[in-house]
Amino acid sequence: MSGYLQVSTATATRDEAVQLAGSAVGAGLAAGAQVVGPVVSVFWHEGRYGEGEEWQVLLKTTERRYAELEAHVLENHPWGNPEVSAVPISAGSAGYLDWLDRTTKG
Repeated sequence: MSGYLQVSTATATRDEAVQLAGSAVGAGLAAGAQVVGPVVSVFWHEGRYGEGEEWQVLLKTTERRYAELEAHVLENHPWGNPEVSAVPISAGSAGYLDWLDRTTKG
């Protein structure tokens, strides 16, 4: 069994988020994804304070596939320097984690 991750990024529009989620899942780099939004983001960007609405993309994957998923997100994301961060999934039902393993084999 591999380690499991929830990888997040955000886009400006719902369509961009769905397209990015679909391409990652379609490529087998993530077993599944949720698109949440719009969400309000508060941030520093290029030395300036900003606020805006974004669509959050949450991708479920394994540590084994993370590097490929990160490269895919960076290559297919409309922004030049998007957030791509991962947090471990420390526990989950056996059936769910097995599905995550089987779905992301590549």
